[in-house]
Amino acid sequence: MKHDLKRGALLLASATFFTAALNALQKLTGSTLPALEIIFFRNLFSLPFVLLIAARTTIVLRTHHFGGHLLRSVVGLVSMIMVVITVTRLPLAEQQVLSYTQPLFLVLLSIPLLHEKPSLQRWIAVSIGFSGVVVVAMGKGLLHGAAGTVAHWAYFVALAQGAVGALTTMQIRQLSATEASTTIALWQAILMTVMTALPLPFIWTTPSMTDAACLVAVGAFAGIAQVLQTEAFASAQVSAIGPFAYSGLLWAGLIGWFGFGEVPGVAMVLGGLLIIGSGVWMLRHDRPAQKQAAVEGTMDTASGTQA
Repeated sequence: MKHDLKRGALLLASATFFTAALNALQKLTGSTLPALEIIFFRNLFSLPFVLLIAARTTIVLRTHHFGGHLLRSVVGLVSMIMVVITVTRLPLAEQQVLSYTQPLFLVLLSIPLLHEKPSLQRWIAVSIGFSGVVVVAMGKGLLHGAAGTVAHWAYFVALAQGAVGALTTMQIRQLSATEASTTIALWQAILMTVMTALPLPFIWTTPSMTDAACLVAVGAFAGIAQVLQTEAFASAQVSAIGPFAYSGLLWAGLIGWFGFGEVPGVAMVLGGLLIIGSGVWMLRHDRPAQKQAAVEGTMDTASGTQA
């Protein structure tokens, strides 16, 4: 793989911008439209971009692990619902920083599910990361019952979404042992579109012209982010450009500040630095082989965009 750090970093940072932008649009539409309706259009309008990625190699839908794809899509759908719920109720930067707990939960889940034994460095990183969560929680008074304008349960849902996102990543890694990355992405997009289409007649809320435009943009931004992430991890090693994935916090903070008047607090910034620092530490400590990193990085970030 040709290693172009500058190109890979720029593409990944751009991908995080589109992800932050689609979360902002989900925040706008989430107050008037059902979460499943938003997610249906997100998957529907992102499908052309998934096909674009697949067409670069070979579009393969044949699989001997349909059950695995179905389970992965169900878990991914739950993760998407949790994202819509939390971005609707939390400041964008706070939702974003809590989503960065995914690598921490990945370490914890690897013990019972993959029978792995995390190294001492990983345990230190996990401890630092969750201490960051505590700092964010203390800043919001979640640990001592202080009243606030945001429901406390929304923060717990955001934290739980990190665990569910870690589970989807683990499922993708298991599927990628026998399935092509494009096959996984295609089945995910197709199954999620179908699953969210089924309840539409019962929950349908006719969107306004503004909401309709936002729904199209949500799907387009999700697809663009996935294309950019794929190109980024095809351009450089995951261990080299991975930290640029955390630039999403900058975009979320700026969009939240100027778009919604959400000014990040000191506790959120300090907690975010601890969480992000733990993730970067684990990323630098692992440094997987270039080829395997490219494959896993593409799939992990594609999962992040979809879920």
